[in-house]
Amino acid sequence: MTAMGDDPGLLARKYSAFDGREDVAVSHLALFPMPNVEDIRAHLLAQDVLWVDGGSVANLLALWRLHGVDTVMREAWEAGVVLSGSSAGSLCWHVGGATDSFGPQLRPVTDGLGLLPYANGVHYDSEEQRRPLIQRLVADGTLPTAYCTDDGVGLHYVGTELVEAVSEIEGKGAYVVERAPGEGAVERRIEARLLTES
Repeated sequence: MTAMGDDPGLLARKYSAFDGREDVAVSHLALFPMPNVEDIRAHLLAQDVLWVDGGSVANLLALWRLHGVDTVMREAWEAGVVLSGSSAGSLCWHVGGATDSFGPQLRPVTDGLGLLPYANGVHYDSEEQRRPLIQRLVADGTLPTAYCTDDGVGLHYVGTELVEAVSEIEGKGAYVVERAPGEGAVERRIEARLLTES
């Protein structure tokens, strides 16, 4: 939740989304104004799934490093805890990408956790600055190969291997952007499997 400053309204909506579900136990880690749990490591390692919301990836990473959350996240990942999230909560697991954490003009962020050895391009279809910036950053070597997603699309990795892209919206997709000597960056679409309610 820290990417949005541990917004209490957002936190309440997350809890209410699972209200009445006996098969889901929801908890959270907040870092404002101080950690809400006594032992951050024990709390995070006790979870099956960790979800990180969007917001400022730069602030998120800075606070995680300040409180040692970054090293615990690696430990959780290596222990098999499912790491997930959207926007900043997707970008943080990668090497880097494009962010508006520093202002309205997108800038590169290159100090993600690097659990996944790729760049990540979020909001690829909804914010017009994102696609050209990711392509330029991959072309000039600032970022490695990038996996990018339209809004509503998720990337499913097992370990560091991309297994598939999934979408909650028909027609949306994912993309891989790779550096091509003499050509700059080359983009290839990855068709996303449409998720259906069961």
